[in-house]
Amino acid sequence: MTIRDPSYPAPGGAGLRGVHHSGTGPHGRYERRLADAAVGTTPVVVRLVVRRFKCLSSGCPAVTFVEQIPGLTSPHARHTPILRKLLVRVAEALAGRAGARLAQRMGMPVAKDTLLRLLRASDLEEPGMVRVLGVDEFALLKGRNYATLLVDLEARRPIDVLPGREAAAVARWLEHHPEVEIICRDRASAYAEAARAAAPQAVQIADVWHLWNNLAKAVERTLTSHYACIRAGHEAARQSDEEAPVAPPDGTLDVRGQPRRIVGRIRERHRRVHELLAQGRSLRGISRDLDLDYYAVRRYAQTSDVDELLVKVTQRRTLLDDYKPYLYERFTQGCRNASQLFREVRDQGFRGERTGVNRYIRQLKQGIQTAPPTPALPKPRRALRWVMTHPDRLRPHEILGLKAIRSACPELDAAVEHVRTFATLMHDRRGQDLFDWIEQVHGSDLPSLQQFARGLLHDRDAVVAGLSSTWSSGQVEGQVTRVKLIKRAGYGRAKLDLLRTRILLRT
Repeated sequence: MTIRDPSYPAPGGAGLRGVHHSGTGPHGRYERRLADAAVGTTPVVVRLVVRRFKCLSSGCPAVTFVEQIPGLTSPHARHTPILRKLLVRVAEALAGRAGARLAQRMGMPVAKDTLLRLLRASDLEEPGMVRVLGVDEFALLKGRNYATLLVDLEARRPIDVLPGREAAAVARWLEHHPEVEIICRDRASAYAEAARAAAPQAVQIADVWHLWNNLAKAVERTLTSHYACIRAGHEAARQSDEEAPVAPPDGTLDVRGQPRRIVGRIRERHRRVHELLAQGRSLRGISRDLDLDYYAVRRYAQTSDVDELLVKVTQRRTLLDDYKPYLYERFTQGCRNASQLFREVRDQGFRGERTGVNRYIRQLKQGIQTAPPTPALPKPRRALRWVMTHPDRLRPHEILGLKAIRSACPELDAAVEHVRTFATLMHDRRGQDLFDWIEQVHGSDLPSLQQFARGLLHDRDAVVAGLSSTWSSGQVEGQVTRVKLIKRAGYGRAKLDLLRTRILLRT
């Protein structure tokens, strides 16, 4: 599109750049080309002829200047305002190379560096008055460089990104915002120090998720230190199961519950492999002679006792193992309907197929399966999940496992009780009862929980407020997750100024 004879404004009018003396006059004309929004996916270029003026005043700093068309041109611009807004939106979402590829397909060819320049030149909205502030850190380079994210919890949007995670930067920001009344933060000492120094009028709230996470770490240390008690209880239960009467096999199953033909095949292969090894044969040669996979031969060769292989086979875990105690109990109560039992375990979280339940119930009916063996010894992390989960959300086998842990020693039983009491304080927002809970913990022989309780006293006001208030750092954690997505979409190459712009624009 070409504009050759527009109705030019008078010299010195609104269409001229700046204010000049009345001695200005036309100096010449030239053609400008501006990229415009595409029609469909077809690029559009606007071509127009504009006048250049010369200022006759010797004191004017601009010797020559060009008239501008309001709403269409701006000094040195190569894009119309409409296209500029579209490109800025693309840059907000995808930034450099990815944004350039998308713009090219949309009929708006642009260089990646141009997108980044447009993004950096974007006007950021002022945060305004902030009453409830959320503060948290995120990693620019994990373990080395960090930044601080500030979130307006009432407006539910990030309002600033500060370099580093030191108290000084946050304190300077708070000094310019004396209207802040509530500060939600994690338990980092730097942010607590900044709030005390620069915003003494604000109420500090320790995030309950971080409190619960710190408690979980203390409980995990407790479980690890008392793991010998858990192991001893598990061994005692396993020995009692082994001493229980076992139904005799019917000739088709081994006493371990596996088909005899499988057990016999494993024993025979193990014997043949070791015989050939004694004759000096290589693993590759044995693999060819016995028509076995090389890695299977190597596994037989590396195992001197065949019982180690049989243990791996006979104790192979399936999805149904955790539900076999419940199925066996219901079977002994008189429920023999496999379909009904499948529906019951499915409601409890079983994700396997109906055929597995049918097979197990059929074996119980035929008498070739007895009571399921004692579950495997739980690792500390698995036991921790049982302790930290609400009792109503535990599955039947998890309830039995937690009961075994509590009966292992009095200290573990006391630890589980302390966890449930603390969870009640959090759920009912009874922060005023925190000190009674701390006294109970100090009265028990649990060093890790006692250390956690002493840490709460160092930040007592914020912890009590966190257990009593509805405000938390949940929004801030969600914004940090979004920041990580933005950072990774840029392959970690964006500097802090560009990353800050993308974070604050994408609200």
